[in-house]
Amino acid sequence: MSMFVRLPCGGIGVDSDTVWNEVHSSSAARLAAGSVIELVFKVASGELKNGFAVVRPPGHHAEENTPMGFCYFNSVAIAAKLLQQRLNVSKILIVDWDVHHGNGTQQAFYDDPSVLYISLHRYDDGNFFPGSGAPEEVGSGAGVGFNVNVAFTGGLEPPMGDAEYLTAFRTVVMPIAGEFAPDLVLVSAGFDAVEGHPPPLGGYTLSSRCLGHLTQQLMGLAGGRVVLALEGGHDLRAICDASEACVSALLGIELEPFPAGILKQRPNENAVRSIEKVLESHSQYWRCVQRSASGVGLSLLEAQRGDSEENETVTAMASLSVAAMEKRAEDEPMEEEPPM
Repeated sequence: MSMFVRLPCGGIGVDSDTVWNEVHSSSAARLAAGSVIELVFKVASGELKNGFAVVRPPGHHAEENTPMGFCYFNSVAIAAKLLQQRLNVSKILIVDWDVHHGNGTQQAFYDDPSVLYISLHRYDDGNFFPGSGAPEEVGSGAGVGFNVNVAFTGGLEPPMGDAEYLTAFRTVVMPIAGEFAPDLVLVSAGFDAVEGHPPPLGGYTLSSRCLGHLTQQLMGLAGGRVVLALEGGHDLRAICDASEACVSALLGIELEPFPAGILKQRPNENAVRSIEKVLESHSQYWRCVQRSASGVGLSLLEAQRGDSEENETVTAMASLSVAAMEKRAEDEPMEEEPPM
């Protein structure tokens, strides 16, 4: 039985979205995958510092034997596999912020502890495409704990935006990624969570500016060896603005700051509950998770203030300990040397 079906538009595909054009699809899909692989290898070898592969078609839905969701070859997953096989890269982080879960990437590394896959996506209890990516899906075998799904549930009342994604990065993505300590960071950079996409395609209100700042945070890992590959995104303006923000971060250009309202905004209740489920699912695998759990409901400004106060307390306690040791040394009589 053929895996392709005849579509109403006259083409053939594996579903109503994934159309195969006999003239152009094969070369386009191969060029996209090859471009991502070449860029990743140049960054891994030190020839380039970082990079962004602006390619289509996307890849993160493609599974080992099944193209779907506009995807034929999973470019990021293939690049990661080749890094392991040819360059012996020992630890790879894949961050996927496309609004849809990267089911293909999850499948590729579900039992692999050398690849940490973290996806932030609209989930809605499995009722949003592709339906996978529950927080309880944590990996299998040796890979348990290395599959992290920040699965936002609650629909669009209200939609997730900057405050919610900043909270997810602050409490889940960056702490776990830092503890993992990757040698290279790959980003499945879908832009369909950016404001401008209608509800069936995302419906979230993430700003392009925020994605630039998230890219900047990831550059603090792996010595800055970060590669972005374009995944989803259906609004041309959103894709352009988000791409510009991410490339600016990669180039070290000063980013547009967040307005005060975003810094003071707490994540909505649906996001807090969603993130708490992720932390609960991974509390036994990552030491950092317990510390993160207490700050999920805070705004970015409140969290930064709390970190500052904690650092001041630690510094003060350390100073007191040093002062006490010095005083003890002063009070203790010096032993007299025996006569020669």
